[in-house]
Amino acid sequence: VQLQASGGGLVQAGGSLRLWCAASGGTFSSHRMAWFRQAPGREREFVSGISRYGASTFHTDSVKGRFTISRDNYRNTVYLQMNSLKPEDTAVYYCAATTSSTWSSIDYWGQGTLVTVSS
Repeated sequence: VQLQASGGGLVQAGGSLRLWCAASGGTFSSHRMAWFRQAPGREREFVSGISRYGASTFHTDSVKGRFTISRDNYRNTVYLQMNSLKPEDTAVYYCAATTSSTWSSIDYWGQGTLVTVSS
């Protein structure tokens, strides 16, 4: 499975961005999908995840109420809507695919897209 993440950019604090990740080369609906991020000098961290058909979503505490993850299995695409962005959301965002029941076991990674939130 190949993952191509897009949508990053520069936004002011309080603004919004929508990331998307297009998958190819595999059965998209076989994978739970997630977004991770890595800020400068920090380890990569889980941000949001979604079950194979979108019935369940998961978010790390720092983004709950601000970020929404969704997927379109017909378009083989997963989205991350990010609202009320804060400077601490600045990071490279990666999409990821897994067949595991745990988000710590990722089968495929996208290349990352940079999100910069200015204060």
